[in-house]
Amino acid sequence: MTSETVYTRFSGTAARRGAAPFLHVLEETAGIYDIPAGDITYADMVARVGAWRQKFADAGYGAGQRVGLLLQNRPVFLEIWLALNGLGASVVPINPDLRLAELEYLAEHSEMILAIVLPDRVDEVTQAVANAGLSVPVVTVEDALPKAISTPETGAVLTRATECALLYTSGTTGRPKGCILSNEYYLHSGDWYATTGGHISLQQDCERMITPLPVFHMNAMAVSVTAMITVGGCLTILDRFHPSSWWDSVRKSGATVVHYLGVMPSMLMGAAPSEADRDHKVRFGFGAGVDQKLHAKFEERYGFPLIEAWACTETGSGGVISAHAEPRKIGSSCFGRPCKDVAVRVVDDAGNDVAVGDPGELLVRRASDNPRYGFFSGYLKNQEATDELWEGGWLHTGDVVQQDADGSLHFVDRKKNVIRRSGENIAAVEVESILNRHPDIKISAAVAAPDEVRGDEVAVFMIPENGLGDAAKATEIATWALDQMAYYKVPGWIAFAEELPLTATQKILRGQMKDLMLKTLEDGGFHDTRHLKKRQT
Repeated sequence: MTSETVYTRFSGTAARRGAAPFLHVLEETAGIYDIPAGDITYADMVARVGAWRQKFADAGYGAGQRVGLLLQNRPVFLEIWLALNGLGASVVPINPDLRLAELEYLAEHSEMILAIVLPDRVDEVTQAVANAGLSVPVVTVEDALPKAISTPETGAVLTRATECALLYTSGTTGRPKGCILSNEYYLHSGDWYATTGGHISLQQDCERMITPLPVFHMNAMAVSVTAMITVGGCLTILDRFHPSSWWDSVRKSGATVVHYLGVMPSMLMGAAPSEADRDHKVRFGFGAGVDQKLHAKFEERYGFPLIEAWACTETGSGGVISAHAEPRKIGSSCFGRPCKDVAVRVVDDAGNDVAVGDPGELLVRRASDNPRYGFFSGYLKNQEATDELWEGGWLHTGDVVQQDADGSLHFVDRKKNVIRRSGENIAAVEVESILNRHPDIKISAAVAAPDEVRGDEVAVFMIPENGLGDAAKATEIATWALDQMAYYKVPGWIAFAEELPLTATQKILRGQMKDLMLKTLEDGGFHDTRHLKKRQT
């Protein structure tokens, strides 16, 4: 097993690139984060990473340990990640939108021994740690590092198999699952992007990529960062997507590549056409979920292709499929054809391959002696779920697709009960489990409601403990939920009911919820709480 890690790859690129920019911080991002604007060179980053690495080593941190990071998209996130990776420690990226109940679970389940967070989140994370019955220190980047509360593994040899990060993804049976991601997972993402070619060809030592996506998700952390490290490019990471200033950011960053989610092109197409629409250096955009009706119009207006792709945290780039080669079948839900290194099947509920053109669940694996190469290493503390996902030697994606005679794959629907709002996967069961803690809720049932801008919105039916609720009660519950879970998981539509479709064992009949939701929307039976769903500061 090779000893290459993300840290060693970065160090190798930095030794070659030196004074070339690794990160670029725009003025707008600098103002939001109160950090300096401008370039951070590879040499600058080496110095910063080295200083952090020494601090962690002196404080007793090393192989086999995990450190939680709630730092948004600040450069210091990458500094600490690379430093810890160099010592064999793993990071647990924390979504800053998570609230108390979610943070309690994350702290306990991940077994992190330290949390480094933003100053205004120290009290909340400290409370979450206490609620979980833990003694994990919670500090900011300005604080002195406390001594490690556990001893690192002695004599550990760092390899591509060493854990690099623990990323949490929404599950379909309750709590989020912790995906163990190795150095191999991250390194392969960089290799895949650097060598795939076609419409997403990356050039050596000259690319400038911009992304508004969060580093606590695999796209920015595993794809964008390691791709730029691999090709010696420069990355501009925004705090988030700002439609009104997006093109100004693209131009000022000198971006040659942009990363997107489907909601972004839709918002950008809503702006009035301008003579400056093609005033940029972008060669291509890479992402997923673009509106089929707007895809061709966007490319014609802005002058570059949007390359659709499919992947998930569990597959990483080991099982990625993208439309980087023609025919891209723009105007359909096509996300490309698998490359020679990725094997796919489309199967029915019995596990039998379906006929060409028929819908079925997408199964993926590597077409090699190691079918899991580049994929996640497994779910933390959940071997049963890991084995179930890999049943029969294929990763069961839970996505329903159709495959053309030429191998092109088209997304149809999600088989698993996940609500996808503005690119965020939300497990209905997780929303329900938190809402059911409210003293006035007997039982709740969450379902995806259609939303023209965000794809899905969270709609929830509730049976109150005492009588039927009203608009004031809906507002009260949604406001309470904002302190318990990430704002995007909070119900945007709330309906109170006397009964819900349940099985004989009192489980929600998911198959009937969509029809009930559509009828309730049509009848005006929901209380609209979408205006309350704002990112918490």
